[in-house]
Amino acid sequence: MSFNMYKNWQILYIKTSMNARPLAPLQSLSPARFETVPILKALAAAHRQLAELKGVVTSIPHQGILINTLGLQEAKDSSAIENIVTTHDELFRHDAFPDAAHSPAAKEVARYGEALRVGFEGLMKDRLLTNARILAVQERLEENQAGWRKVPGTQLRDNRGRTVYTPPSPELVPRLMQDLERFINQDEQFPADPLVKMALIHHQFESVHPFYDGNGRTGRILNVLYLMQQGLLDIPVLYLSRHIVRTKADYYAGLQAVRDQDRWEDWVLYMLGAVEHTARQGIVTVQAIKALFFELKHRIRERFRFYSQDLINNLFDHPYTKIGFIERDLGVSRLTATRYLDQLAEAGFLHKQRVGKSNYYINLSLCRILTSEPMQDE
Repeated sequence: MSFNMYKNWQILYIKTSMNARPLAPLQSLSPARFETVPILKALAAAHRQLAELKGVVTSIPHQGILINTLGLQEAKDSSAIENIVTTHDELFRHDAFPDAAHSPAAKEVARYGEALRVGFEGLMKDRLLTNARILAVQERLEENQAGWRKVPGTQLRDNRGRTVYTPPSPELVPRLMQDLERFINQDEQFPADPLVKMALIHHQFESVHPFYDGNGRTGRILNVLYLMQQGLLDIPVLYLSRHIVRTKADYYAGLQAVRDQDRWEDWVLYMLGAVEHTARQGIVTVQAIKALFFELKHRIRERFRFYSQDLINNLFDHPYTKIGFIERDLGVSRLTATRYLDQLAEAGFLHKQRVGKSNYYINLSLCRILTSEPMQDE
């Protein structure tokens, strides 16, 4: 795209949104501005932690465990940023009994996990992050087919009620998203480190604000999918939401500083710090899950003749498991599945709990890992 085309975009945007700084395609930025010493140091640290996380993940025999369990954690944290709050207990019970009565928040958080899976499975087909795929993620998240918004986006206001940002008018959204799609999938257009590009993509997506609702959550799913597309991760296990929750003021201030003052470098540094911090936490969590996995595998195999790898996988796929899951995954009768779970509960491997007329069985040790407070930066 030529400079004049960028200029025309800026003029059009100013006419339609006088309260906002012009939002040009990311291709108008120079990759060289992100080659500063602080950014290069932050990149080295973030890549080091990401590579270690990727290696630890590959050491777990059944990686679906991490997709399921860490995906639930991400769903909870990402939704909390949007003030959609639920508890781990509600979320795990929803996983076990999706048709039972649950709070609206728990149902909405559960849909986040489903939307993440839609994006992950789609990416595995062709390694592309197209607008059609982004739309599919948002469609599952919001349970509608509204597509790009066709009304003005929600204005952001400061604590005095003054408008500080107005998203682009709806007629610009399709064109801006087309530019973003090219930026994501055509690396030659912007030869920069993929972690730098991830930071830029996230900011642009949130600034375009392409949907009626679910922009923040869809954007955070896009982060991890992009890291996978670039080969930095094999499965979706790096989730920035918990870090963003804990640094929410810095996150929103960073977004706005780019819009007001063109402070892209500061924004990239914030996101690189988030990647490093989150990857380090992820390494600790995955190592803890791995250690528990092999410990329970060894102890259950020693004690019970009905031990199988499918049984162990089940107990880690679902923090709260149930008879129906065992029937399905092990191919056994309901009576046999009940006997297995009851014996494991009697031996202290699981905690048996009743809900309505049914029982579920909690892997307490796994839940403690998933619900523990993350370590703080030194």
